[in-house]
Amino acid sequence: MDNCAAFDGFLPFQQSEPYAAAAAAVGARLRWCDLDAGRALVVERGPLRLISRGPVWAAACSARDQRRALRQLARWPGLTIATPEAPVQGFGLVPLVTPMHHAVWRLDTDLRTGLAGKWRNRLAAAERAGVTVRPGSREAFDRLIAEELRQRLTRGYRSLPRDFSRNLPPDALRVWEWRERGDLAAAMAFVRHGCSATYHLGWASDAARDRGAHAVMLLAAATALQAEGVRWLDLGSVDTERAPGLARFKLGTGAVLRRLGSTMLVLP
Repeated sequence: MDNCAAFDGFLPFQQSEPYAAAAAAVGARLRWCDLDAGRALVVERGPLRLISRGPVWAAACSARDQRRALRQLARWPGLTIATPEAPVQGFGLVPLVTPMHHAVWRLDTDLRTGLAGKWRNRLAAAERAGVTVRPGSREAFDRLIAEELRQRLTRGYRSLPRDFSRNLPPDALRVWEWRERGDLAAAMAFVRHGCSATYHLGWASDAARDRGAHAVMLLAAATALQAEGVRWLDLGSVDTERAPGLARFKLGTGAVLRRLGSTMLVLP
């Protein structure tokens, strides 16, 4: 089974309406491009056209059609850089950056059955210890944004700007929280887009990490999304060299690796 068939129906966040709404609100110049072979959300920055995790291809679209459509997007007075959701190769497509991998959790199954043994054991221990989570408020989301920024600066990783998160459509947001003695001690935010959803932000205090709150929270969020009819939950990129613990946490859910296409220069 090829990469596209294995993830039939999956929609990348960067090619969704919630992403477009938040990006437009912070001043990005966006364009929806309808193609014979699909559709693409394009971000234009001066002489640069960026297509992240797209286009979203029509059913039964051939590799030749995909290559032709990408080159069609490059027919403008500037440079076009694309990172297709699945590998696309051929004349006119010049690879620049090697492909990334994302952990994507299929939700139309029994979620607990798919958990890795150690992941399930940590979850059970947290549940026995009385760790319970609940849907979060807007106040919790605002606090999460601030705490995640501090965490990002400390650990040295990159993420989307704070104002982008603040401008996500409220009806697409799913926030979860854990409180200790009434104070917010951990939170996660997800974005729903169609039958897919994406992990967006997460933060945990030392107490939350010690108690295993994030495992409880992630399973609760996935179960709630499953009940809404969401089929796929994108847990983000996996880097076994720089963040092996985080990679084990994501893949321990039973998520599978999705190999993206190379970031490439597209020639007309």
